[in-house]
Amino acid sequence: MTVYLPEEFSESERTVLQRHFTNLDGPVFALVDLPEVVKGALFARYSRSPKSLRRLFLDEFAGELEGSGSSSVVGAGAADRLYEKVFVEYGDDSVAQLGGVHLACEQASNVLTKVLEWGRLMSYLEQSTRYIAYDTRLAGRYRFHRDPEVVGGPLGVRFVGDMDRMFDSYKAMATAVTDHVRATVPKSIHDSDFVYRQATKAKALDAVRGSLPAAALSNVGIYGSGQGYEALLLRMRAHPLPEARFYAGLMLDELRKVIPAFMRRVDQPDRGVEWSAYLADVRERTDEVVRRLFGGEVAEPSAEVVLTDYDPEGEDKVIAAICYAASSLPENQIRRRVASMSTDERASLLRAYVGERRNRRHRPGRAFEATSYRFDVLGDYGAFRDLQRHRLMTIEWQRLTPSHGWVLPELVEQAGVGGLFEESMERSAALHDDLLERHPVQAQYAVAMAFRIRYLMHFNARQAIHLLELRSAPQGHPSYRRVAKEMHRQIGEVAGHRAIAAAMVHMGADAPALERLESERRAAQRRDGGAALR
Repeated sequence: MTVYLPEEFSESERTVLQRHFTNLDGPVFALVDLPEVVKGALFARYSRSPKSLRRLFLDEFAGELEGSGSSSVVGAGAADRLYEKVFVEYGDDSVAQLGGVHLACEQASNVLTKVLEWGRLMSYLEQSTRYIAYDTRLAGRYRFHRDPEVVGGPLGVRFVGDMDRMFDSYKAMATAVTDHVRATVPKSIHDSDFVYRQATKAKALDAVRGSLPAAALSNVGIYGSGQGYEALLLRMRAHPLPEARFYAGLMLDELRKVIPAFMRRVDQPDRGVEWSAYLADVRERTDEVVRRLFGGEVAEPSAEVVLTDYDPEGEDKVIAAICYAASSLPENQIRRRVASMSTDERASLLRAYVGERRNRRHRPGRAFEATSYRFDVLGDYGAFRDLQRHRLMTIEWQRLTPSHGWVLPELVEQAGVGGLFEESMERSAALHDDLLERHPVQAQYAVAMAFRIRYLMHFNARQAIHLLELRSAPQGHPSYRRVAKEMHRQIGEVAGHRAIAAAMVHMGADAPALERLESERRAAQRRDGGAALR
């Protein structure tokens, strides 16, 4: 039986098409070896044309193919003209979602990485402090951001000197803690030396990363659409951190080499410039009013994790949402029926909807988005960096400061270098305080990652299942594992959403002596093609 009708192309057309489409006969195919601007423009034109995509390409874009056959010129002129009309003149922002770029952002401070990773609709990979030791130098210098205003000012020599000493301490502690772990956690006869050394190194670096300052450099890989990058650049150019504004210029230069049409509005006075000015103005006005209203107040003592808002009827709303798609009734009628259900009836619905989750990646559906939780967290900056990456939630954080105290990892103390860790914390706090008057924003660079930062996390129950199960896994860092487990407890006990908490069947158990050992074993098995570990 013929389900799909294949298109007909001449031999010359097929010769052109086969270089840029993965097949010429089926209804599903991918575009290859074409500039992002052309792929985006093709889809933009696609939405308003009766033609198939391959025919549209032949009729409106392939004609600009030069004799060289270079994909970089295929339809580029047509694509630019289309964007000029649709995106710039008509303002159809959805067009800018149709082309993407992989961008490497290197030697960014850990303060800047949080700015880069703000957007929800982009993908990020950041250099890990668990696998990358910061004891080596780059061109003879430790890897930390040297802000020109700070380094060129009266505290410049002090800033560089204190940073160097913090990195010296980190290096000494990393060695001492690694030696301690290897002396106290025996190697299994089933593990190779490589697996054991990787797992013990990761545990040591986990413990000492809190001594690194937020100025420490990292590399970030980003993939995003033109629209995502435009929004990111507008925010960065309005940001109070000079490094963010400077980096925005570097990013814009490179993006214009790949997707110039998407970047046209960024520095137009009545578009991007005005938008960035609006963002900066709103931030400054809000800061001023908040300082006036709350400037004299002192923070009250607070637990590490506090559930500040939830819906007491949240489980009823989830159950109603479960019923909605499977019924033909209006939501209000379903909710009335749910309110009169017995405990067994509710439980049977939840059991059916959750099913048997043999793997934590088997997550229940969108009915769990019917209720949400808001947590106020006061935890160390290192853990915040990991939790902040979950983009399908609302997260807001306060400025990094040493005023909330710091966390001493137990392993550091056991290794006999607790005094060195404390010395780094004192140096960090003193440098921050001395920078604060002249450089209030850049003072954050001095704050070590063991210092606590306050942040709000707001997410629905479906996101909670993903977030809390993942971040409570045994191979995770102890700091964020503790936060995830406490959030899970409070969802069940404080919010009273015991059925939702019970759906999280893959919450991590107590961590083993070497958190990353099992992961390293699996990696070794994959490298060896499944052979037994040596």
